Amino acid sequence: MTVWDDLVGQERVTEQLVAAARDADAIVTAGAEAGSRTALDLTPAPPEASDEARGSSKMTHAWLFTGPPGSGRSTAARAFAAALQCVSPDRALGGAPGCGFCDGCHTALSGTHADVEVVRTDLLSIGVKETRELVRRAQLSPANGRWQVIVLEDSDRLTEGAANVLLKAVEEPAPRTVWLLCAPSLEDVLPTIRSRCRHLILRTPPVDAVADVLMRRDGIEPAVAAAVARATQGHIGRARRLATDERARARRAAVLKLPLRIDDVGGCLKAAQELVDAAAEDAKQVAEEVDAKETEELRAALGAASGTGGRLPRGTAGVMKDLQDRQKRRATRTQRDSLDLALTDLTGFYRDVLALQLGSSVAMANTEVQDAVQRVAQSSTPERTLRRIEAVLACREALDSNVAPLLAVEAMTMALRAG
Repeated sequence: MTVWDDLVGQERVTEQLVAAARDADAIVTAGAEAGSRTALDLTPAPPEASDEARGSSKMTHAWLFTGPPGSGRSTAARAFAAALQCVSPDRALGGAPGCGFCDGCHTALSGTHADVEVVRTDLLSIGVKETRELVRRAQLSPANGRWQVIVLEDSDRLTEGAANVLLKAVEEPAPRTVWLLCAPSLEDVLPTIRSRCRHLILRTPPVDAVADVLMRRDGIEPAVAAAVARATQGHIGRARRLATDERARARRAAVLKLPLRIDDVGGCLKAAQELVDAAAEDAKQVAEEVDAKETEELRAALGAASGTGGRLPRGTAGVMKDLQDRQKRRATRTQRDSLDLALTDLTGFYRDVLALQLGSSVAMANTEVQDAVQRVAQSSTPERTLRRIEAVLACREALDSNVAPLLAVEAMTMALRAG
């Protein structure tokens, strides 16, 4: 098993990353033989530049992974980070870096490697303060003599100020620092940053490949694996969650019933309220699992008296207030993510309706509600279905613009009824 095994359906990207990891290993080897640190001598090239314009080396100091949700952007970045830290003897004999078993690969993938920093956020954005800390870390020399790797999984969530801070670090990189940025698309990253990165585009994995990895890696039954892979249209993370989480299956089943519950205004408003309440319940469950532990750990670190009611030392109330604010922002993010997931399922339902109305040979994703899909298809037209899909997409955009969730979802359900 290598570090690349979890990168499903991305053969072209894997080939590019393996080639880059080989060149990176050659740079480290050359530096060790010279007895000094060897800097990357590549000039960052724009994404559309040819291989000749980039130079002979396949390695560079900044990478941008883009692709649709579930394509494996962060998986690719973490696998590449592990390959850059690979210390397997086989690589010196011509084997590809990224064996998956050596200390470098194992610690990088498990999140304990001293020179690999993986940054993901459960908040709405990444601010200037956090980014400055990353940039400071990026200037350090790697502890093991290979590479200092920063994986930024949510680079699309950088605020404008944070992106400008990051730009300086990408423009003037430290000799052995590699930035791995992940975003849904090029447009989600500042042009000045993406022009200094090598761009890799990931695709949505084939349904069969997702089902195979669920069976092989997670031990999911073949029939279940095929059903969830088809239902999520190749989204690996969502497919695994559906296969293993009964609550996720129940929430999805409730969402897929919504198109049959909007015959009147009362039904629209009730369906909207239930959708928002379900998302709020998700956020509450996350808070119950995480917030209490975080709060108690911080109180202990600050030297509070034992027990949840113990008094905090003087001058530490501000630290606790910062934690509470962060927890509130995380709850907001969790609720929006849950709503967005429901809207994605709803879009998939109407996609099946449209395919049926147009006589398409595309396989149906939501076979478990085939009767409902046929009923809606027979009672409407392709034009109405397209307008309904547009209503769902408009709701997602409204939520991204901080519109009150209930207001946005109510507007959507009313538009779905009008068609």
